[in-house]
Amino acid sequence: MSIVRLILSFLFLLAGSGSKAQLSLTKIIGNDMVLQRDGPVPVWGNAKAGATVTVRFHQQVKKAVADKDGGWKIILDKMPASAVPETMHIESSNGEMITLQNILVGEVWLCSGQSNMEYSMRKNSKLKMPAGVNDWPVNELEIAHNKNIRIFLVDRKKMKPDAAHAGWSIAEDSALRSFSVVGYFFAKKLYQELQVPIGVISSSVPGSRIEPWMPEDAFTALPFFRDQTDSTHKIDGEPGKFYQTMIAPLAPFAIKGFLWYQGESNCFLNERIQYSYKMKALVNQWRKIWNNNTMPFYYVQIAPFAYSKTSGNMHYTEESLPEFWEAQAAALKIPHTAMVATTDLNNDLDNLHPHFKWEIGRRLALCALGETYNRKDILPMGPLYKHVKINGDIAVIDFTYKGGGLVSKDGQPLKGFMIADADGKFVPATATIKNNEVEVMVSSIQHPVAVRFNWNEAEHPNLYNREGLPAFPFRTDNPLEKEFK
Repeated sequence: MSIVRLILSFLFLLAGSGSKAQLSLTKIIGNDMVLQRDGPVPVWGNAKAGATVTVRFHQQVKKAVADKDGGWKIILDKMPASAVPETMHIESSNGEMITLQNILVGEVWLCSGQSNMEYSMRKNSKLKMPAGVNDWPVNELEIAHNKNIRIFLVDRKKMKPDAAHAGWSIAEDSALRSFSVVGYFFAKKLYQELQVPIGVISSSVPGSRIEPWMPEDAFTALPFFRDQTDSTHKIDGEPGKFYQTMIAPLAPFAIKGFLWYQGESNCFLNERIQYSYKMKALVNQWRKIWNNNTMPFYYVQIAPFAYSKTSGNMHYTEESLPEFWEAQAAALKIPHTAMVATTDLNNDLDNLHPHFKWEIGRRLALCALGETYNRKDILPMGPLYKHVKINGDIAVIDFTYKGGGLVSKDGQPLKGFMIADADGKFVPATATIKNNEVEVMVSSIQHPVAVRFNWNEAEHPNLYNREGLPAFPFRTDNPLEKEFK
């Protein structure tokens, strides 16, 4: 913090101690922040009831009168992106004033989830670089000094307004050390492509299930959860616990969209379609409090892990994880969503927190660039199962997101495909790329009925698109295709 800010903060506190100052801002609004471009920008806080609050920023002057509880809010008109630092002045009619400095205008995103989203740059810097690998960015803390990337780390115990208006930081040094690897590398890629200021808010809790990230009425808004007498649909997991302290206080701060990396804790519960509907409830709720039912929601497929080796009350098999992946993929039916594949991003199946977080951040940025920013030259996702045609003894699989074409990444025969006839017994199959589709067959099966791909927690498939993104696991006999609506 500069000496000027320290003096201003001291004067603010001094004034407050003598005159019971009441003018304040919500925690997310402060020095060094990035405001969302090309749309309305709310600024809000508290003041003496009945006081007129005036906000001056970017040649705009907006006024609001504090209500009986002291709450006030103004809406700044849409602004273009700007990397020129500006100052915001907020003053009340009873003489109180707040000055915020070093504010930029660009793109702002909220990232949330559990430990793999929370995983910090400090931990990333301690990873050992494998021999022969040159693009292992463990030294990012040493080179990250981009003044146009700003970060805000949500601490649920420190979300009350403060006189210093601190919280936002330039993505460097000690502030970056504690920040999400995924969130930072998402911002870095976005900046490289858009060349506008990027702000990322990280609000994550290690080990958290999905339920605490929304209130209970988000569940009951869906018919699937409305009948609480059905134990399968019963909601536990402390609904609202983190939502109330780590999500709701952020709204309606103007953001472009959401990034979500969570699921391991729910996978340990052997959830399937329940998780699909929990994601739907989450997306609906977050879009609701930001008053935007088309706000982008991009999420991460949980990484490979040996769930079948874990002990507990649940019976895990090598197919438990693929079945959870299927539940995650079902949420793609929700409009304005996209998913990042991670099947190639864990070289140690005993590690629930695999490396390669920077690549996950980059792939999330591809989702945003391709889907939100309409970059036609960027493919947002890897090959996604579309449909199957049975031609005699051959099953022909087509995909969306093929990009420049389907390929075997290593040039070897395709791996991970299995096929079954009417008896339902799946056996390893031969798969080849032909006419930009995949033909699957087994000589012993004359009438194939179903195909599965990457249907094992330990598979390492090699089917990709030319853009370097792996195909998502699937089964053509997917029960969620009709069940999830």
